[in-house]
Amino acid sequence: MDTRNPGRTMLDIPSRVRVHVETLLAAQNDMGVCDAFEQYAPVGKPDDMNAPHPPKVAGIDSTVPSPAHTVAPAPAVPGPPPGAPGALLQDRLAGWVSDLTTLHELTERLIRTDTLDSALQELLHAGAALVGARRGLVVLEPGDGLGPDTTIGLGLARADLGHIETVPRSAMSYGRILDGLPGADGEIAEPDLLAEDGLDPRHREVAARLGYAACYALPLTAETAGRTGAAVWLYDEPAEPVERQRHLIGLYARYAAEHLALLVEVERTRACVATISEELLPSRLPRVAGVQLAARHRTGPRGGGDWYDALPLPDAALGLAVGSVTGSGPSAVAAMGRLRASLRAYAVMEGEDPVAVLSDLELLLRLTEPARSATALFAYCEPALRKITLAGAGHCPPLLVGERRTEFVETSVSAPLGMLACWEAPSVELQAEAGETVLLYTDGLLHRTGDATDRAFARLHAAAAGVPKAMRNDPDAIAEHVLRTMLPDGLDAQDSTEDVVLLAARFE
Repeated sequence: MDTRNPGRTMLDIPSRVRVHVETLLAAQNDMGVCDAFEQYAPVGKPDDMNAPHPPKVAGIDSTVPSPAHTVAPAPAVPGPPPGAPGALLQDRLAGWVSDLTTLHELTERLIRTDTLDSALQELLHAGAALVGARRGLVVLEPGDGLGPDTTIGLGLARADLGHIETVPRSAMSYGRILDGLPGADGEIAEPDLLAEDGLDPRHREVAARLGYAACYALPLTAETAGRTGAAVWLYDEPAEPVERQRHLIGLYARYAAEHLALLVEVERTRACVATISEELLPSRLPRVAGVQLAARHRTGPRGGGDWYDALPLPDAALGLAVGSVTGSGPSAVAAMGRLRASLRAYAVMEGEDPVAVLSDLELLLRLTEPARSATALFAYCEPALRKITLAGAGHCPPLLVGERRTEFVETSVSAPLGMLACWEAPSVELQAEAGETVLLYTDGLLHRTGDATDRAFARLHAAAAGVPKAMRNDPDAIAEHVLRTMLPDGLDAQDSTEDVVLLAARFE
């Protein structure tokens, strides 16, 4: 009893957990468990939030392992005996700390994802742990209609997702959320699907076939981007999350929606840059008598300045070019487009003299884009004679691949375009034999291997020499074999700051 205020009773609780009972309980009723604790929790002790905790506290079955950086538990502080007025409050505080720690760990794992697929998978796993489900699916469908649209399942095979998609959209909880139907502006809990009289017959059939009896759905809505999708978790037996679980999954979904909105914008930007880059390159390779062509192009997430070209020239000749502009991102892609278009014009006018073509290109680059440099290689081909005249400016030497030889073409050492006040280097003539293939490439093919330059050149030589005999008549197969050998296990498709260009010309 407080002697200074006889009408006021304070619980005798240790100082570490002492809180005004009436204020805290009122806050809990007004704003929810986690919000109340966030307001009244001590400030300046973040390590307490990471303290080890039992995996199952107050009904939350967390599958999240304790982080490696957790601190050692604090020494035990004697608490009130069981049944004392403060014991209930201590248990409640322990539950709140456990819930907030679990939420903190799950959101940290989410923000470490940097792709849409990984973020959606993490969302499904975390949500399943919070609501006590084993399976689920998330439908990404931004409300502005600009995509990307995708559906990812947890514990559901692609065929299972296909069965679910055969159910009328308005009969599915995620469909009602995404279409903005009445009553679908928040969570949708269906605790016993098969017992519902108005359940769509196809939905009943699919639910029985896949073995789920209940579901719980949430919209994924970001403050800036609006609704981006919906998540659904499926229960094997009739069930629904309790109020505490709903509160936690609601907080988590709010953070997840904001993170997904950012990743959607990143994905759209990447797709836009990739599309522009591809459109600035040849949409198809020309058909020229006496030579077969094939190309491979891989670009990084920001887009880069590597390019290639093949264009028919007067007198049944063929011009081949590869090059790279310094930098990355939209500005480098735009510079690459301007440089490639200029080279095409110079090649048509004076393509039989590759040195003149590159000299004109160097002058243009120095006058119009003095802050950039570029490497380039241009080859003037006469397919009927199997004769190639080429010149390079700081570019990698071509590789000649045939049954009797696999060797790099010796070109003169020269600086990249834009590095010297006046560029000029002698051209080189090459006589190919019937059935031989000339490989032109950018240095991104070498850099993506992660090896030193000399070792990367050796790997390229070995990859070309190892092309099976049955593939040597097909330049497309040769290019694919070299690319897969140099960059195995999907390394060519991974995000990288290095673009890759590989152009193969086989002479008949």
